[in-house]
Amino acid sequence: MRKTKSLAALALTAGLILAACGEDSDSSTADTTAASEETATADTTAAAEGAAAAAGTGNECTAGKTLEEGKLTIGTGNPAYSPWVENDAPESGEGFEAAVAYAVAEELGFSKDTVTWVRTSFDEAIQPGAKNFDFNLQQYSITDERKKTVSFSDPYYTSNQAIVGFADSAAANATSIADLKDLKFGAQAGTTSLDFITEVIAPSSEPFAYDDNAGAKAALEAKQVDAIVLDLPTAFYVSAVEIEGTKVIGQFPANAGSGADEFGLVFDLENPLVECVNTALAALKDGGELSAIEKQWLSDKTGAPVIATE
Repeated sequence: MRKTKSLAALALTAGLILAACGEDSDSSTADTTAASEETATADTTAAAEGAAAAAGTGNECTAGKTLEEGKLTIGTGNPAYSPWVENDAPESGEGFEAAVAYAVAEELGFSKDTVTWVRTSFDEAIQPGAKNFDFNLQQYSITDERKKTVSFSDPYYTSNQAIVGFADSAAANATSIADLKDLKFGAQAGTTSLDFITEVIAPSSEPFAYDDNAGAKAALEAKQVDAIVLDLPTAFYVSAVEIEGTKVIGQFPANAGSGADEFGLVFDLENPLVECVNTALAALKDGGELSAIEKQWLSDKTGAPVIATE
């Protein structure tokens, strides 16, 4: 009887020991597996982040927000004109807007070789619907009307409106709005320059609207109109380089109706990339880079008289 009890006790003790060993083994296996999975995940994440950083393909803010991961697609005009883009070649980075675009791209973490350029007409880029660019810049003035169909960045440049005409034209000696009332004006359709003519100058005859600035300049050169209205840097370039015998007759004060233009980058409506770009623009302004680009590429603003609006 004593022997039987001893054997039973021995069997029970052995069972408890085996059970305990089994529990320790299972726990150890689970811990090892979890640790391995965490290490693998961390290694994969680090590798992906390292590859992106090495390729210059954006930062955390832009992840998943561009048309093509790892690339930034930028739109401009077709063609694009000086002083905004030199020689119709935005990929060179020469010209005010080409330089601004690359500065924003770099601030966002994109190297130059990960930037792709596409071309659109002025009106096409601000129409409703999906875009073929991440952002577009063609001297788009920020307006409430346009905000119904596209989103804008914070302003990257502010300009006044100006008048260009031949030095011997009826517009040449204008010093006030009253002197402009009987002139024939032209401007690109869909622009704040055309709005300025109709709403602020309000001439006695309806202004001519052209598909692009090239059409307006051709009309002036052929003397089909007395003067055209442009943003001030473009006006200086047209008179100095493109149409011989013309001059910047005058510029309007920034508070003259819709006379001051704030240019913004254009995005698809409610695009989450806007926040990232605004952060980049703020850094470029604070660091002085935006001011340096403006000084390098845009004409001097002091050479045109101010036309009185009252």
